[in-house]
Amino acid sequence: MARKDYEAEKEKCKRFLQEFYTEDDNGKKVFKYGAQLVALAHREQVSLFIELDDVAEEDPELVESVCENAKRYTALFADAVHELLPEYKERDVVAKDSLDVYIEHRLIMEQRGRDPADTRDPRNQYPPELMRRFELYFKAPSTSKPKVVRDIRADSIGHLVAVRGIVTRATEVKPMMAVATYTCDQCGAETYQPIQSPSFMPLIMCPSQECVTNKSGGRLYLQTRGSKFIKFQELRIQEHSDQVPVGNIPRSMTVYARGENTRLAQPGDHVAITGIFLPLLRTGYSQAVQGLLSETYLEAHSITLMNKTEDDELGNEELTDEELRSITEEEFYEKLAGSIAPEIYGHEDVKKALLLLLVGGVEQAPKGMKIRGNINICLMGDPGVAKSQLLSYIDRLAPRSQYTTGRGSSGVGLTAAVMKDPLTGEMTLEGGALVLADLGICCIDEFDKMADADRTAIHEVMEQQTISIAKAGIMTSLNACCSILAAANPAYGRYNPRKSIEQNIQLPAALLSRFDLLWLIQDKPDADADLRLDKEIGTFI
Repeated sequence: MARKDYEAEKEKCKRFLQEFYTEDDNGKKVFKYGAQLVALAHREQVSLFIELDDVAEEDPELVESVCENAKRYTALFADAVHELLPEYKERDVVAKDSLDVYIEHRLIMEQRGRDPADTRDPRNQYPPELMRRFELYFKAPSTSKPKVVRDIRADSIGHLVAVRGIVTRATEVKPMMAVATYTCDQCGAETYQPIQSPSFMPLIMCPSQECVTNKSGGRLYLQTRGSKFIKFQELRIQEHSDQVPVGNIPRSMTVYARGENTRLAQPGDHVAITGIFLPLLRTGYSQAVQGLLSETYLEAHSITLMNKTEDDELGNEELTDEELRSITEEEFYEKLAGSIAPEIYGHEDVKKALLLLLVGGVEQAPKGMKIRGNINICLMGDPGVAKSQLLSYIDRLAPRSQYTTGRGSSGVGLTAAVMKDPLTGEMTLEGGALVLADLGICCIDEFDKMADADRTAIHEVMEQQTISIAKAGIMTSLNACCSILAAANPAYGRYNPRKSIEQNIQLPAALLSRFDLLWLIQDKPDADADLRLDKEIGTFI
């Protein structure tokens, strides 16, 4: 295979950015990336997204090269943009930050005190990473389908891949050093060290011409004011339950989000992430501890929130005229309720209640007192009346929801657990099912089988919509504005008509008062009803 001429590839990138255009309704040319370059030059825009579908129209071979060697082509496109920006600058930038002023003053001082014939060490020159004020990301071509986490293996290293999953953990956004700036205590010269890996070895001796000639042995000191920092966030995504083969457990993947890609996803969100799959290279002591194993991560280029059931993006489109007309129809409420789990025969009133649960209410706060708007529903009834099926359908239908069972969840798993952050080593809170279902629905099956100690954990959530924590020196209150949908069996397995309602339910009064609707669903022997049910089932089998 012939070695690629990357200078020629960079010219291709430049040509694409300058010449690519689309036509509007009037047939007028619109230079999509040219307009964005003007915005970048004037600091009105930070991130530039290169859509590979656009590149495919001009040069399909370039798209293939980008997908196979994404890290190198990110640098090539960034160099091309950096060289093109002066041509697109129409006016001086008025708003200057501290780094602009810092660089400007250093350039003036250098011009005064330097001989133009002097040669300089590359480390004493401004690196391009310090001068660039933009971020460049790729959007995967529409022809590439998102992969499952377990399908991303060694052959994907360095490639641009798309993966779907659920965000299980998101760290706080913290500043990450991209360029370290040092000052010499002898000659005053500045040295720059671009940082590519998670850790770096600080420079100690000054490499400037003056210190080398005089052999003064100048020591370097890190200057945070002149260094460049970028936003950094670590995400953890887990594959969907329907993507897990039989007998396996869900796999996870670490995602590093930088710059404008941070704060786009929260724990519990369903996302599609496009990024570069890379090995994590550690140095020093951490490498010795790690041994021969190497970890991998995904460097995020684009993060898109997805619908839970379909393969399309989560959108906020306005309603069409036809949809607005259907809302005003008289039987619209019945139609909507009937569309919830249409395979399940009957239970019309229960479905109407579940529809109201999905829609939610309006939170009231008269004179500072908070009154929740969400409703909580408990479905209690005999075995085989489709309680669990209704719960699983609501879990799939709701855009944000969590499904758990009484025996399979503890109080800590429902509320929050104190964990050690692997990135910083400090104690942090990791949200449970109720926190992940914030602004959504938490479905709890086999509610009567839950231990009393664990059941009391959800009392505060059902009324105050918060979770108060005082553990391991962490005292805080977490938001859990979610509706609880619980399914339970009566005390004796089946509803006993000879006993009173209180004896059949046998749930604490403090918990029952927090449920706005309690449905008692009985499976009564009725030949006519069973015949109708039999005919309905026959249409689906």
